[in-house]
Amino acid sequence: MDHRVFRSLDHIAIAVPDTEEALKHWRDRVGLKVLYSEVVNQGSVRLTHLDLGNTHLQLVEPLTPNHPIRAWLVQNGPGLHHLCMKVDSAHEAFEQLPGLNLPTGPAMHQGTQGKHAFFLEPKATQGVRVEVTGP
Repeated sequence: MDHRVFRSLDHIAIAVPDTEEALKHWRDRVGLKVLYSEVVNQGSVRLTHLDLGNTHLQLVEPLTPNHPIRAWLVQNGPGLHHLCMKVDSAHEAFEQLPGLNLPTGPAMHQGTQGKHAFFLEPKATQGVRVEVTGP
């Protein structure tokens, strides 16, 4: 990796309790085209991507009772959950970012379309939840 770790904005994620209800707004009312939807992380979350032109809007629906986003929804309600930055290699970034004063969360998880992903510690990003994804 060169000095610029982040390549582009991969997606903007909105936590939702029900994807079909959210699609009534984002697809039917706003007019965004659904690109794909998949269930990942051992069936614990549904990720639905809509086309924003230069990036995606991701609807994140927790499917299991103990998923952390379910607790987040109880506390905050539906809404903006995180920004996701694209990197050349998620594994390299996971190792290198702490050395750039950007500590990562404890583990990687499965992202969409076979990508790997992880979160940065919010204290390092002024309280903004930032996910990092790549091959």
